[in-house]
Formats: sequence, C-alpha cells, structure tokens
Amino acid sequence: MSGDGMDGASAGEFWDDFYGAGDRVWSGEPNAVLVREAADLAPGSALDLGCGEGADAIWLARQGWRVTAVDVSGIALERGAEQARRAGVADRIDWQRHDLAESFPEGVFDLVSTHFLHAPSPVELPRERILRDAAAAVSPGGVLLVVGHAGPPPWAADHGHDDHPPLPTSAEVLGSLGLSEEEWEPLVTGEYRRDATGPDGQRAVLEDAVVELRRRPGRSLSR
Repeated sequence: MSGDGMDGASAGEFWDDFYGAGDRVWSGEPNAVLVREAADLAPGSALDLGCGEGADAIWLARQGWRVTAVDVSGIALERGAEQARRAGVADRIDWQRHDLAESFPEGVFDLVSTHFLHAPSPVELPRERILRDAAAAVSPGGVLLVVGHAGPPPWAADHGHDDHPPLPTSAEVLGSLGLSEEEWEPLVTGEYRRDATGPDGQRAVLEDAVVELRRRPGRSLSR
C-alpha cells in the first residue's frame, strides 16, 4: 500500500492513522486463499507484500517458511512482530517497512504473495507496476499468488475505504502482468466467493479475484 495520501500526507501516515484507530483491525486469521493454495507447497522463502498486522506471515512461518513481511505502516508491522513473538516464530520473519511506490524488498523468493493490495482514493497506488515487480521477485520454480477484491466489502465506507478505483478482474490482473506462457504456468485464474468478517465483526460473502502462477524452472526476469 503506497503513494501520497490526503492533504499531502504520506502513505505511511495514512495507513498508520488507519491502523492506529484501534487496537486491532483484522481478525488475526490468515487469508483463506493463501491457506488453500500454499498448504501443499514445500516451505522455502516467502515474500508477503502488504502484510498488514501479519496473520499471513505468521501462518507461513508456522508452516516452516522463512518470510519477508512488508507493509507501509509501522504500526501494523509492530503489531505483526509482537504477534510473531507470541506465536514463537519471530526468528522466521523479517519485518520490513516499504512504500512500494518508492522501494521494493531485495531478493528472490519461492513464494510471493499479496492479498488485497488496494488503496482508497486519494491514496495513489501503482498496483500494476508493483505486481510486475512481485513477479520479477519469484525464483524459478516458485509461485506468485495475487488475491484482490472483485468488489469493495460492504464495510469499506465505515473505515474510509469507500472510494476505491475500479477493481480489476482476475483476467485483467493476469493481462496487466504481461507474462509469457513460455515462462509461467497458470495454476488458478478466477473469481471465488468466501465468507468474511469485517473489522467490526460484520459478516458478509465476498468475491475475490485470484491469480496464481508458477514460474517454470530455469526462467527468470530482471527488475
């Protein structure tokens, strides 16, 4: 989550205000698509982009992954690091603060995962470029998992997220990546419904746009 916020505030300030409004924003449970798609992968190195309060990173670490967890909010990262300590996996997670519009973590990874890397207006987010950078960070034989909202959740307006730019379909995300089928094997492309709980305990059925690709062994891209 990156870019300039309202009245000249930085993305970090915007998201720190968002996370600082309460003791916890999200449920603390990992995203369902990550659990479904990564459960059978052999643990290695993982990059969690837009990690928020760290539930996905902690789940991956518990499965044996070495995780680099990235967010623009220092408050979210502090909460994630504390939860990782309580879960006994602090030594398996490297928490890094990045405004992804300005910087990107170094290295290549066996799994690059990003969930709901969206930003409400007026925060600017070069999402397509960030996702191309994410693809470039996948090691040969590794997996890229991109999950986004196919439509805004019903509680978005209550938390200042009521003015999203148009949300792309999974096919549009795949097309924007511009990846060659000679280099990448599609694993999942489609829209999926799931039960969800909002920040204030609201229940809803949401639809996610999911793209999962495997980089063919021996193939790599430069950033």
